Parts: sequence; structure tokens; C-alpha cells
Amino acid sequence: MRPPRHIRVVDDRMPADAAYKLACEGTALLWRGDYHGARQLLSALGRRVDRKQPKAGADPRERFHRHRQAQSRRARVLGMLLVPLDAGPERGAHAVPLRRAPDVSEACVEAYGPAAGAPEHSLVPLRELLGVVGAHEWHRRGVPVPALGGDRVHPAYGVFAPVRGEYVDLVARAELPPGGPAFDIGTGTGVLAAVLARRGVARVVATDRDERALACARDNVRRLGAGGQVTVVASDLFPPGGERASLVVCNPPWLPAKPASPLEHAVYDPGSRMLRGFLSGLAERLTPDGEGWLILSDLAELLRLRTREELTSWIAAAGLTVAGREDIRPRHPRTADASDLLHAERAAEVTSLWRLRRM
Repeated sequence: MRPPRHIRVVDDRMPADAAYKLACEGTALLWRGDYHGARQLLSALGRRVDRKQPKAGADPRERFHRHRQAQSRRARVLGMLLVPLDAGPERGAHAVPLRRAPDVSEACVEAYGPAAGAPEHSLVPLRELLGVVGAHEWHRRGVPVPALGGDRVHPAYGVFAPVRGEYVDLVARAELPPGGPAFDIGTGTGVLAAVLARRGVARVVATDRDERALACARDNVRRLGAGGQVTVVASDLFPPGGERASLVVCNPPWLPAKPASPLEHAVYDPGSRMLRGFLSGLAERLTPDGEGWLILSDLAELLRLRTREELTSWIAAAGLTVAGREDIRPRHPRTADASDLLHAERAAEVTSLWRLRRM
């Protein structure tokens, strides 16, 4: 990250209001007090940021942009609280040199790499460090997946976790086309490839272009005992070589907007690049009786970021026809959160599995 222009050393004597004012003005706060005091200050800063909620307008597209601006401002302000991170040879591992700081070495190795290759002294936003520690716990414990009989998928740092199970359930229950291999495009944690393997697909080729996702998918495939059926390969979209498949599954990012962090690449697809790339290349990678399963939420349509007509025109222009569609309603907590600026759209959202075939 680019270092802030102004840094002020602070400790437990810093009042939250004063810290908030400095952070809003662009001054970073380097914490030298008790670690848990830093966490308390971060919570206090978050409460102050959240007091300034954007106004809910009538236009969904405008509310979406206000929501993203508010998220960006929150991340910027909270990112101003820094803690030191040491990786000196005398320690042999990443460590936060603050009183009562937890052992973060294993979590930091997963996120940043071995301490031996890191600078001896560095700074990290506490908000980022807490995310690193949280990601480590998710990776250690895993996320139970009902479609896998409750077996767990272990998401890695920077790889989107399958916490919203609707899209996994759609793949688990849709009728499989007969025939040869399956492709899982943009596999992420590898959860959909694992579901297909559990359903009896003899050979699945899972692709991704992100190195963390590739390593994560390989690890999960191994853990779930699907290594003999699933091959994970590096590719932007389709597997190299031109092979055709009887089933090609893709769950692209659902919203056509620019991501602001690595994790947001799983949510935002600038210009619908991945969606359109998948559609335009699908027909030539399907067997004559094969199907492409496009898993997509209609949230972009509800927010007026993309129309249903645009989507269906892209499908037709790619030489594809819609053989059917299966829908599911979301179950995540945000659908019931009336304070969410996008509550109306989230409550009305439907996730669909589009069954696409060659014309």
C-alpha cells in the first residue's frame, strides 16, 4: 500500500473524537499503546463513520453509487489506524510488538508470505490485520457446505468464501446433462467443482486466473477426496487446448462495477467482462448436446446497472439459446436488514441458473 503523507504516533490517551477528526483529515494514527486499546479505538471510529449514512434516494442506481461511496469512505477512515508489524531475524516470524497483541504469525504468512522475505519493520492498518486474522480462522475451521453433506470448504485469504449457499444449491440440484467432462470456470475455492464430482461427474476441469484461488481450489479438492476427478488449471476463462465439455459452469461476479480490493473481484465485474467473455466463448466449447450453466443474480437488474434485455441479447448474439432456468431466493441476513441502503433490492433479489445450449 502507498504510505500516508502524515502519520501521528498515538496511544491509549488518544480520545476517539480527536482520532476521528485526524483520520478524516488524512492523518494516519500509528498506535503504540495496548493492542486491545487499538481495537476499541477502531470500533469507536467505526461508530462515528456510520453516523453519516448516505440519504436513500428513489433511484436504485444512485443509491448503489452512494452505498459504494460510503463503503469507500469507511474503509479509508478506518484504514488510518496503523499498527507496527515486525519480521526481524531475531523473531523469525511476523509479530505485532504491542502489549497484549496476539500471535499473528501464521495468519500473516498465509496472507503476506514468509517473514524471512518481508521487511524487518512495516506498518499495517489494524482493520486489514483483523481481516487477515479472520481469514486465517476461516481457512483453519472451514465453511460447512450442505450440498457437500456438511463437509467443509476452507477459503484462503483473498478468495471469496461460499457463505451464500444459493448458487451452490442450484448446481447441486439441477439435472445434469449426459456425456463427457465438465468445466468449472472461475472456480475460486473449488466448491462447485467438488459438488459436480460428488454428483458423479467423472472428470471436472476447474479454471481460475488468480494464484491464490488456484492453490485454494487444489487444497479443497484434496481435502474433499475429489483429486481423482477434478483437475485445477490456470486460465482466464476456458481451459487451454480447445477441448469441448458436456457441461460448462460459470458463476461470474454479479455486479458490473469496478472492484476496489482484491476480494471484490468476486463481486464486481467491470463492464461485465467475465460474463460476456463466458457467453461469447461458450458455444464453441460445448459438445452438440452440452449445456452451459450461467449462475447469476438479478441484483444488477434491480439496481439498474444492467437490463434483462442486455443479458438475453448477449446470449443470443453468442449463438446460444435458453433451454430453461431455475431460480432461488437469497437467505443471507442482509435481506432482512432494513437499515441497508439497498434493502429493497436485496429483499427482491433472485439468483438463477440459466441452462444455455448451442442454437
